Amino acid sequence: MARRHKKHEEHPEHENEERWLVSFADMLLLLMALFIVLFSISAVNTSKFEALSKSLSEAFSGAVLDGGKSMMQTGGSPDQAEVKAPTPPLPALRPVTDLTGGKKADDAKKKSEQEEQDFRALKRKIDRLAKEAGLQGKVNVTIRRRGLVIQLLTDKVFFASGSATLRPTAKRLVDKIAGVVRDERRHPIVVEGHTDSQPISGSQYPSNWELSGARAGAVIRDFVANGVNARRVSGGMYASQEPIDTNSTPAGRAKNRRVEIVLTRINNPVTSDTESTP
Repeated sequence: MARRHKKHEEHPEHENEERWLVSFADMLLLLMALFIVLFSISAVNTSKFEALSKSLSEAFSGAVLDGGKSMMQTGGSPDQAEVKAPTPPLPALRPVTDLTGGKKADDAKKKSEQEEQDFRALKRKIDRLAKEAGLQGKVNVTIRRRGLVIQLLTDKVFFASGSATLRPTAKRLVDKIAGVVRDERRHPIVVEGHTDSQPISGSQYPSNWELSGARAGAVIRDFVANGVNARRVSGGMYASQEPIDTNSTPAGRAKNRRVEIVLTRINNPVTSDTESTP
């Protein structure tokens, strides 16, 4: 029995202690494959990168390569026809808005210059009429930022003291000025009455306000009677509120008693001067 028991006794198997080496080798192989893939993805084709950089540079700088050379550098067919760069290079086009704005500015400048020339021609006509009437010292014509200003000094010339009735000699000149203004036809007309600061006594007008307004109205009636379109004309009374000289001397007060006929500008003045000379 002992022999039989010994015969059937099994010996224990030996453990394979080197199995981990197989797993470690597999892991290293996988890591190597991963690194190879990563390297292949990160590698840059230097020639292609340089070609792309050169193409972008030429596109933004405006230079154009000959077609053949460009295709050779970028890997294209050398048999394709060459495209020459334009000589001279095409100028950059300005935006349409700039062209429109520039044209408008040029048109506005031309209109302003033409208006200035028209005012100078009118000034010469009226100066000549005043000289022919012997009243050149009593009619001052200036070109200002507001327009053409015809200044009638009323002191004992166009109106009697405290009166708003045009004197016969002065009326003939006003009639001729009305003819010049009528033929001009374009500019709005403002007629303004002014007085000195001396109060009125014994007059049909309660104050200088009414007197200045009545004198402006007399000139407006004369203009309309001579064919000036009434829709072009407006009037204003200023009494002594806008003097052009001192009211402390007789000479200064004589200058302040006036009627101003203004042909108002419809364009911006050419220069920034407050007054232009012919």
